[in-house]
Amino acid sequence: MPETTYLEAIRDGLWEEMERDERVFLLGEDIGNFGGAFKVTEGLQQRFGADRVIDTPVSEIAIVGAAAGAAHMGMRPVCEMQFIDFISCAYSILTNYVATARYRAGLSTPLVVRGPSGGYVRGGPFHSQNPEAAFLHTPGLKIVAPATARDAKGLIKAAIRDDDPVLFFEHKYLYRRVREELPAGEEIVTPIGRARVARAGRDCSIVTWSAMVWKALEAADRLAAEDGLSVEVIDLRSLLPLDDDAIVATVKRTNRVLVAHEDTRTGGVAGEITARISELAFEWLDAPVRRVAAHDVPLPFAPTLEDHVLPQTNDLVAACRWLVRY
Repeated sequence: MPETTYLEAIRDGLWEEMERDERVFLLGEDIGNFGGAFKVTEGLQQRFGADRVIDTPVSEIAIVGAAAGAAHMGMRPVCEMQFIDFISCAYSILTNYVATARYRAGLSTPLVVRGPSGGYVRGGPFHSQNPEAAFLHTPGLKIVAPATARDAKGLIKAAIRDDDPVLFFEHKYLYRRVREELPAGEEIVTPIGRARVARAGRDCSIVTWSAMVWKALEAADRLAAEDGLSVEVIDLRSLLPLDDDAIVATVKRTNRVLVAHEDTRTGGVAGEITARISELAFEWLDAPVRRVAAHDVPLPFAPTLEDHVLPQTNDLVAACRWLVRY
């Protein structure tokens, strides 16, 4: 059975949902005949036509605004941000209009905003951001960030079927590096709001998501080989809503927790997770909750500087060793 890349899994999920439901359509910059900047939508316009795979002007606010109107009328649009960094151009309409439409006016707004996020690809400050924290405190939105090919497919399908607006952060570093066997004909739909145990352990937990899951697994392998430690890795998959049950469960199993993410430290999602652990499972902790995140600077373009700013496997290993020694 051929392996499916993370990128192909997203494309397959889009394809299957467009086959299943004629209300699903795509809109974004260069997603038609060109197939998108990273070729996620390659072949979709040829299969479904220009009325369902629509090239748009370079205006993120127009893309989301058009999608919102279509969603109110019963359609299920999927918007592509050519780079997720530019979702900031649609911040106002997403937070002030789309996220509040159901509460304010009873308007169902089933739309997805997806796009490539993250660093480790030498993209510089305008093409490497992880802006999930900017939307975490917005009631009415859902946020997902898959780490595996299976979840990339399962979560894009779940996002399209969801009756609320979903932000889908797909990590560009994983596009062609992560592969998995996905049996043909199997229905893969990953529930939004449910974490998974990527690796079981007993001495320490790493709670993370997206590309950082793979660095956490590398760190766990090293700690097992060099220190004899058993490190559990929790892949949150969804950031809004967070899976509190899974977070509390891992605290109870290992009593030591590291929260890691690629975004900058100050105001990052790790702070919210740490607060919830303190509220829900403080008595189970044998050490303070630690955070590993990027430095609070725009991401440099120079490879050596990017490697210094972004969290690396060595950082996770050092933090876990500190926790276990505490």
